[in-house]
Amino acid sequence: MPIENKNKVMVFPKPNKFIIIVVSVVFALAILRGYQLYRYIYAPNVKNQYILFVYPGFTYDQVFYELQKSNVLSNYKAFKWVLKKKGLPVKTGRYMLKTGMTTNQLVNKLNAGFQDPLNVTFNNVRTKEELAGKISKYLITDSISILGLFSNDSLINHLGFTKTTFQTMFLPDTYELYWTTSAYDFAARMKTEYDHFWNENRSRKAKILNLSLPEITTLASIVQAETVKKDEQPRIAGLYLNRLSRGILLQADPTVKYAVGDFTLKRILNVHLQTDSPYNTYKYVGLPPGPINFPETSTIDAVLYAEKHNYLYMCAKEDFSGYHNFAVSFEEHSRNAAKYRTALNKMGVR
Repeated sequence: MPIENKNKVMVFPKPNKFIIIVVSVVFALAILRGYQLYRYIYAPNVKNQYILFVYPGFTYDQVFYELQKSNVLSNYKAFKWVLKKKGLPVKTGRYMLKTGMTTNQLVNKLNAGFQDPLNVTFNNVRTKEELAGKISKYLITDSISILGLFSNDSLINHLGFTKTTFQTMFLPDTYELYWTTSAYDFAARMKTEYDHFWNENRSRKAKILNLSLPEITTLASIVQAETVKKDEQPRIAGLYLNRLSRGILLQADPTVKYAVGDFTLKRILNVHLQTDSPYNTYKYVGLPPGPINFPETSTIDAVLYAEKHNYLYMCAKEDFSGYHNFAVSFEEHSRNAAKYRTALNKMGVR
């Protein structure tokens, strides 16, 4: 006989339609919010490539302002939300933001301090003031801090130089550095590059010439000041090496300009030659105490691989091409100098 089900207890009452709708809406909203947060974190947010500089002490709001004023992001709410959720301070630095970068990638980069290096180039530098000015344009370090390196006796001695030779450590080139590089770290990097440049082969070449490394650089500075013609530099270097080996005054006009303190001199006169300075090679035999500029590495190599010849004299060509007439005898040199003086007079150069 079948058992009747009339008295069965309803353990799971049938939900009404209202509850089903409410639960469905809540569930849908949760999914929607989850998707929104997922998009906040992982969707591409950087729409334009941009270099962001975060200065010491920058707050979240200042970073936000820098990005907003340059219209870098697609979703600023997402950036602010993820940044605050991470709860870590942004680190000082220079950051390259690439198109398509997600909010999460951007915030992680700022929180971790994953800076992007930049190329720091300095060349055609005459003085340490010019060097400091050029470097400070690339780095957060100011020119005064860079210039202070040249009067820091303990640092100079620690790196193995003297005040007059310290300048030789700075080799003009392009270097990859971080924007936050300090003056001290810049000096340390230059010492590393200096040691790398002066490898066994170059050091051996210097010994053959019977000159110290600072002396090689000092001579290179004179050669560089004499001409911008790279193909003529080995010949000029050979001429000065000839004069050094014979104990003859170098009589290099650029050293007189340095001694006088006027690089704009078009014509060296007798009054300039009388300047009493160890850098005046018309008065003192041998090389000056230190370089008169920051010579390029190619000019240093021009000295190390100087042309072998018997020239002792040179004079700028009368065609103002930037090249020189070279001579073995003083008589020949006098004729070359006379032609150049005549050309200067015609040009009205005084």
